[in-house]
Amino acid sequence: ANPAAAAVKTGRGMGTITALDTKGGTVTIKHGPIPSIGWPAMTMTFKAAPPALLKGLRSGQRVAFTARAKGMAAEVTAISPH
Repeated sequence: ANPAAAAVKTGRGMGTITALDTKGGTVTIKHGPIPSIGWPAMTMTFKAAPPALLKGLRSGQRVAFTARAKGMAAEVTAISPH
């Protein structure tokens, strides 16, 4: 196995919240490209780490966020209205 393939990458993005599940601790964001992770613009669901990050956010809100990705698993480690 290639250890680099499972490397954790982080990046900052801007997007709009399209869905929010505070009970499940997830947020779906329609975001622009995040070159540092190698992602094109897309809509994806992130696990919030920690889930308390989602307090006070709402669907339709524009946000700046920091994501951490390992393979196809991604989580938001910071998020704020923008």
